[in-house]
Amino acid sequence: MPTNADLARRRAAAVPRGVSQSLQIYADKGFNAEIWDVEGRRYIDFASGIAVLNTGHLHPKVQAAVAAQLNRLSHACFQVTPYENYIVLAERLNALAPAPGPWKTIFLSTGAEAVENAIKIARYHTNRSALIAFSGSFHGRTLACMSLTGKVHPYKAGFGPMLPEVYHAPFPMPYHGTSTTHSLKALAELFKSTIDPSRVAAIIIEPILGEGGVYIAPPEFLHALRKICDDHGIVLIIDEIQTGFARTGRLFAFEHSGIIPDLITVAKSLAGGLPLSGVIGRANIMDAPAIGGLGGTFAGSPLSCAAGLAVLDVIESEQLCMRAERLGVTLCARLQDLYTRWPFIGEIRAQGAMVAMELVHDRNPQAPDAKITKALVQAAGRRGLVLLSCGIYANVIRFLIPLTIPDAVLAEGLAILEAALEDVAS
Repeated sequence: MPTNADLARRRAAAVPRGVSQSLQIYADKGFNAEIWDVEGRRYIDFASGIAVLNTGHLHPKVQAAVAAQLNRLSHACFQVTPYENYIVLAERLNALAPAPGPWKTIFLSTGAEAVENAIKIARYHTNRSALIAFSGSFHGRTLACMSLTGKVHPYKAGFGPMLPEVYHAPFPMPYHGTSTTHSLKALAELFKSTIDPSRVAAIIIEPILGEGGVYIAPPEFLHALRKICDDHGIVLIIDEIQTGFARTGRLFAFEHSGIIPDLITVAKSLAGGLPLSGVIGRANIMDAPAIGGLGGTFAGSPLSCAAGLAVLDVIESEQLCMRAERLGVTLCARLQDLYTRWPFIGEIRAQGAMVAMELVHDRNPQAPDAKITKALVQAAGRRGLVLLSCGIYANVIRFLIPLTIPDAVLAEGLAILEAALEDVAS
């Protein structure tokens, strides 16, 4: 069996440097909230493969569903010889949409594909081309998606020119002095000075910035966006790729605000570790593109659709929305205690089990501390805990623990976090 160091050397020779790694830990196997590297060392996983494993590594029901499907059909291409579980999963997601229908769903493979297709559908439906996104957002790494993403380094730098007619408004971040009023005023100014709203096809927003630092969009802001879209015939796209499937205590994070989007992009935890994404939307909008205008060779794989159906079963049977709320309370209580001990912890933010800890110099929001954030990720890794950093200033630790994590494992992981904080503080 190779060592982590062996694989790091081979990786450097075989894989482009542009693909980064947080830790030089090479995973060999995983179960629920734990993984083991190739050297047999155990780690507690507070990252979930970037919010992909809300149901944990290899949930037995997901594993069984995929194994059963693999014995029947692994691939057919839905556009050539369609299959039932694609339809069944679409029916279930349409039924879970938060308003009376009709709704329709298309499946794809990655979150970026979901965003790309949502944009295509919105443009076709409105016969418009302009798009509005927000600062700090992350919508994917393809050309159109990185154009929408509201952060230059490392996502856009050197890859230009970007997709034309993409505009950005500030996302509300009260901790950094950007209020809902400020954001809406900036959007109004954008319409006044830069782009006529009658030319805008869609506004796309994450209800909680993921990669951008776990800043939560205030309900009043989302309601204001809904009204703006209604007033101007703009499609409202809510990007639930990171926030969806029980992570925040609801199936979708926008449900906390009570708004109804026109299109919803989903991926990550939809299929419990298998590649599957989708766009859920109002039927009249989803049906706008002509026959043949949507699809993809691997889009909505039979294996992934089987996993997706099992994930929905697990979320329901194990009451993972309620579990997310309880986990968030436990995690925030512990983090607030740590906040009182170390002045470099600037703020704790949470919606359900989507939790963040922002690190700054001496409680100053205007002094982000990316250095200590990076050091904390490494210190935790050395002690056996996988953490993720994020944020527009690279100074936020985001907690995306599997919602199925046992209480004892959560407690163990939090103890490791405290020890790692002591390491970087000394």
